[in-house]
Amino acid sequence: MYHDQGHGPVKAMGLEHGVNVTAGLPIVRTSVDHGTAFDIAGTGKADERSMLEALRQAATLARR
Repeated sequence: MYHDQGHGPVKAMGLEHGVNVTAGLPIVRTSVDHGTAFDIAGTGKADERSMLEALRQAATLARR
């Protein structure tokens, strides 16, 4: 599936927990499923839930 095709439904159903997992690498790679949000950087408005979920997913995958 192409990047944009997969991200649309995820964003529509719950961006705050979205995680991007890159498969096929010799290392575990996860990242948040949203942009950088430069417009709110440093304002205290950012939502950390996607980052925390990316870390949880990476830990789970690393154990396998």
